[in-house]
This record gives sequence, C-alpha cells and structure tokens, in this order.
Amino acid sequence: MTSPPDTDAASPTADDAVHVPILVREILDLLAVRPGGRYIDATVNGGGHTRAILDASAPDGRILAFDRDAELIERLNTELTEPIAAGRLIPVHSSFSHLESVAEHHAFTPVDGILFDLGLSSYHLDRSGRGFSFAHEEPLDMRFDPSDLQSVHARELIARAPVNELTSIFRDLGEERFASRIARSIVAHRERKPITTTSDLMAVIESSLPAKTRWRASRHAARIFQGLRIAVNRELDLVSETLPQAWNCLAPGGRIAVLSFHSLEDRIVKRYFRDRRQQGEGNLLTKKPLIADDTEVSQNSRAASAKLRVVEKR
Repeated sequence: MTSPPDTDAASPTADDAVHVPILVREILDLLAVRPGGRYIDATVNGGGHTRAILDASAPDGRILAFDRDAELIERLNTELTEPIAAGRLIPVHSSFSHLESVAEHHAFTPVDGILFDLGLSSYHLDRSGRGFSFAHEEPLDMRFDPSDLQSVHARELIARAPVNELTSIFRDLGEERFASRIARSIVAHRERKPITTTSDLMAVIESSLPAKTRWRASRHAARIFQGLRIAVNRELDLVSETLPQAWNCLAPGGRIAVLSFHSLEDRIVKRYFRDRRQQGEGNLLTKKPLIADDTEVSQNSRAASAKLRVVEKR
C-alpha cells in the first residue's frame, strides 16, 4: 500500500479513527455494487470501504476482506461481528499477493468486483508504533505485517544497503531530489552510529540538506520515509503480481477498482488496464483517473493524491 508522502499532520478524523475512506460514492457506483453481489476488498485499512460495500450490497451481498496487518483484521473482527456471523463478511489476515489462492480456498470465485485501496492507513501513520512517520519517536520498522519474519525492517535496510541502492529508493520511490546526497550521509553516519529510530533518521536527513533548504526538512523527510516504506513492503512489485490474479477471479462483467497514490503505482495500474482493453478482454470505465473534489480534499488532505481507475471484464 502506497500513499501521499508521509507527513507529520494528525489524522483528519476523530482520535479513534483508523482510516478515512476516499471516493466512496464513486467506487460504489463504478463497481456497480448491488444486493447479492460478491466482492473482494483487497486492502481493509480501517474498514470504511468494506462497510460501504456491505451496506450497498445488503441484504445478501458478501465480501472477502484482506489485510497484511493482523491488528486491522482483528479490529474488523471486533467491530463487524454481525456480518461476519451472518457469513456476509470473511476477514483474512493475508497479503493481497495471495488473492487468487485465498479466494479459491474460500470458494469465493468468480466475483463481481474487487477493490484495491493502496493508501497508507491513518492507523499506520499515527498509532502503529512502527516508524511510518517522523512525527513520533518510534523504531524504524515500517512493515505492514510484523509477523512476516522474512521481511526486512527499515532499520535493516538503512544499515546494510549500499549508497546506490538507497539513492534509487529515495529517488525513484520517494521522488526526492536530494536522494544521492541523503544516501551518502546515511552511509557515512551509520559507520559511526546505527540509525534505528525515526528521530535518528530525521536528524541525518536534516543535516544532509543544503543549508538554505533545511527549513523544509520535513518535506524531504516525508519523501525518504515514503521510499523506505514502499521498498520494505515491496508495494509496487505486489501490485504488479496481484492484478493478473484479480483479473482471473472476476466474473464476466466484473470490475476492478484501484485507488492509488503514487505515480509509479498508478502507471502500473494504467498499463495493466490498457493491456486488457487492447487484448479485447476489458472495457476501461475511467479513461482518465477520477480524483477527489475540493470538498473531500478539504475534509481529508490525504485524498489530494488519490487516483481511481476502474476496468470491466468482458
């Protein structure tokens, strides 16, 4: 899951909010959610889109809901007991990279619609304690699934990656103009002292910037944190790997909606949907990506970078 650059802004909702769903009405309309339909929410986050699909598909629509983060799935289990007991909602702690096999395991194919909300959850930024944001003093972890023992912590990446790899992460995934300069500073600093916390990394980023730009250090740090998070969680790779699985799970007339927040992420989705159209397999329902209007952005600043694309299987 990627998002707008991580900032030190507070969550735009109440203290107990986990994630503010974006473009809800547009997603429901373009997925053509209906009673009795079968849907997959590939990224539960705070469950906002899941709830909306449940409501729109009542009384007998069903949802298979994924999330890599066990804490978010546990929250869903606690808050949505009625649809779970009724068999309308099946929460699954899993990366969506296993979408096809999990759907088959639950006899949940073919489906009428699949949603990918690739935005970073407010919970991860504000309350997870895993170092997604420099606004809090936390260990540099950044894994969406801490139970995945094969995944690499952000602090391990910072400690071991050579300059060229860090530069690529910061430049390509974080879109940071001082990527090389910051990468060199990190490598030099780690030889003297490990970089293990958000404040450690923030200090190195700030000190490596040209003096005249240090007053905007938080903007540069946001891009560095974003690049690290994408690399740690293999976010772009997983999107590329999963879209064909999602396509295989669709019924004829079924639709895939992807809400993305990063230019590289959107490019992957755009190309895959375009290829389906060129192969005569799909219809593009969004020739250009939909974006949030001014009202929604004013209520939730994280909606500003959102792009929604939808394709229909012929």
